Amino acid sequence: QVQLVESGGGLVQTGESLRLSCAASGFSFINWYISWVRQAPGKGLEWVSDVDNTGTGTYIDSVKGRFTLTRDNARNKVVLQMNNLQPEDTARYYCVRGGRNTFLTGTYLQGPGTQVTVSS
Repeated sequence: QVQLVESGGGLVQTGESLRLSCAASGFSFINWYISWVRQAPGKGLEWVSDVDNTGTGTYIDSVKGRFTLTRDNARNKVVLQMNNLQPEDTARYYCVRGGRNTFLTGTYLQGPGTQVTVSS
């Protein structure tokens, strides 16, 4: 079964950290970029970061220096380390098969998501 499953969300205070994981199965993981996107309450989906198959990550400006996306091709897994979280990071976070360009097409595989809430 082709799927992505996220984990690691939760409720934290401003300045704290969370580590989100995405486990992939059912497809050739190493051949795909993987992205994280998020949806804040009342807003549309926003691309946050992607990682290519060599492990090189790219990030939206608002998270640069705070978020780090890594991948483990042996375990078909990516991890988004989020540090110095801010209330504006509050959103449901989704793992997406593909990079930013794939996300922009509007057609992609995504997981069910994990909620991140940052209290001020």
